[in-house]
Amino acid sequence: MLTRRALVALPFLLPAAPALAQGGSFEAFLDGVRAEARRGGVSPATLSRALSGLRPNDRVLELDRRQAEFTQTWPQYRDARLSATRIENGRRAMLENRPLLAAIQARFRVEPRVVVAIWGLETSYGGFTGTFNVVEALATLAWEGRRAAFFRAELLAALRILDAGHVSVDRMRGSHAGAMGNPQFMPTSFERLAVDMDGDGRRDIWDNRADALGSIANYLARNGWRDPEPWGFEVRLPAGLPLEGLDHRNTRPMADWARAGVRHFDGGSLPGFGGDWAVVIPGLSRGDTQGFLVGQNFMAIRRYNPSNFYATAVGMLSDRVG
Repeated sequence: MLTRRALVALPFLLPAAPALAQGGSFEAFLDGVRAEARRGGVSPATLSRALSGLRPNDRVLELDRRQAEFTQTWPQYRDARLSATRIENGRRAMLENRPLLAAIQARFRVEPRVVVAIWGLETSYGGFTGTFNVVEALATLAWEGRRAAFFRAELLAALRILDAGHVSVDRMRGSHAGAMGNPQFMPTSFERLAVDMDGDGRRDIWDNRADALGSIANYLARNGWRDPEPWGFEVRLPAGLPLEGLDHRNTRPMADWARAGVRHFDGGSLPGFGGDWAVVIPGLSRGDTQGFLVGQNFMAIRRYNPSNFYATAVGMLSDRVG
């Protein structure tokens, strides 16, 4: 979806600054958005509900201006996301939603456990989906100007979602950057990939678990998920294997990795999966050499969040909750 959490950081804040845009007043900006949205078919009633009384949100700007200083090692990142509580809650979510997850797997051909793992990492299984007014947050960021085109497109998509009746203005809540609901979809991702899993005519990723989890599965399916292939697995790397250049882009047939001396972590031979695979060492830059052999499904997870830390943690959590 976004983006936003490629690595966990310990951020510091720049000095607090008032909300000041480069291109005129906030009201003038909203007037332009209203005109563009009306040309795109959004009703005046929706625009009135969504945009009336909006003000720039200084907290959104403060969070957006944080300069991330990535200090967590791979073991720290991994262990925080594979806590006993998260694993136990994930197993409970698997049991409680078994019929729904079976229906999702039948429709999208995506493993239930990876759907649950993404749900767990994104919002702690729906426990925290964000409290920001998405329209206000996106309007603030689009007006502020540093990434105006990106956030303006997301704002217009949010207005179209409201106009279609998928969610109310009050319920359209999410992160400070506009990521929404249980899956933390940006509005344009919602438009492309959210699904109406229960057939009620709405795509509700906030309060409808079927729609939320079905949308995660559709996201993965549309980005190349191959069932029943695994995302990957931990491996033992041979002494002397050059580690430089080993990442998700360096793909080879699994037989080539076997000839290079790579073995399953339990010491056994590599399985005979087809396709291209890559050796990923998430913590290599900080001297950690835990390695994984990853395939197309890992790449599909990276489309959700383009971080090897994130994708590997999702894969490992899915193995434990599954």
